[in-house]
Amino acid sequence: MLALLAAVLFGISTPLVQRAGESVGPFATAALLYAGAALLGWLQRQPAAREARLQRGDLQRVSLMALFGAVLGPVALAWGLQRTSGAGASLMLALEAVFTALLARAFYGEALDRRVQGAVLLLLAGAAALVVDRGGSGGGTQVLGLLAVLLATAAWAVDNTLSRALAERDPAQVVLVKSAIGAAASTTLALAWREPFPPVASALALLVVGASGYGLSLRLYLLAQRAFGAARTGSVFAFAPFVGAMLAIGLGERGLSWFMLAGSVLMLAGVVLHLSERHGHRHGHERLEHEHAHRHDDGHHDHRHDPMPSGSHSHWHRHEPMEHSHPHVPDAHHTHRH
Repeated sequence: MLALLAAVLFGISTPLVQRAGESVGPFATAALLYAGAALLGWLQRQPAAREARLQRGDLQRVSLMALFGAVLGPVALAWGLQRTSGAGASLMLALEAVFTALLARAFYGEALDRRVQGAVLLLLAGAAALVVDRGGSGGGTQVLGLLAVLLATAAWAVDNTLSRALAERDPAQVVLVKSAIGAAASTTLALAWREPFPPVASALALLVVGASGYGLSLRLYLLAQRAFGAARTGSVFAFAPFVGAMLAIGLGERGLSWFMLAGSVLMLAGVVLHLSERHGHRHGHERLEHEHAHRHDDGHHDHRHDPMPSGSHSHWHRHEPMEHSHPHVPDAHHTHRH
């Protein structure tokens, strides 16, 4: 549900960014979106007793997340949205799940069974249908717009893969630091590119969209990723494009075709197939010491407190070696390779 809500918020943001950013440069658009996200992250900070703090060693990873997720991704999306349809661009964003799943497999060894492989092929086929559709209806400009959106999905997939290692940190703090770095970098680029100052109404609209569709959505995404890994969170998040496409159509966009319909059906089938995957086998846990928010009713935290706290709390703790079998997902306690 956290991942689905994150998807809805981000999906709604795509056609809204297209309209609010119509007269705004791509760098200024990215800066305003992540300035809004940073403001929300600052307002949602949690006490240290409930969430693990970012460490000095996390700064390089957060900076890379900002480069890919808060600069390259939104700039490419803003540029592409000015050259293609909102519905087509929204649907193309489903490929973020493909790139995220492949990177999660490559860097973290997350399992990709036949269902997931089939889902990836369906999503790719749907994207190909969209490219064919835009090439036939709008020529090279429309295709360039979709390719820019494709670049944005790849950038956000890198961001998702990098953020997996920070899923146990305070998500509000991660959102704040990443968004602040991204907003500062995008503002610098906007000034260097001499983009005109955006109209006040557009700037305020992009700040609000950034706070909800990027800031709050990212916070929920990190919490979901903490619960069941990068690839599966990416799969649920792949519902975002369909939310965005429906909103674009509801706002009066025309130009739908059989190719676009076929592409959306293929992509939706891929998302559903990926979500139907289940994974379980006998596996071992090595001795592990770390800090993160946890509860004592999840089967993996049996250390004692005096008195025993209720609900979620954060502190440095140790896991003893154990071996058992149960359905599981690639969270912080199931990082074994396949």
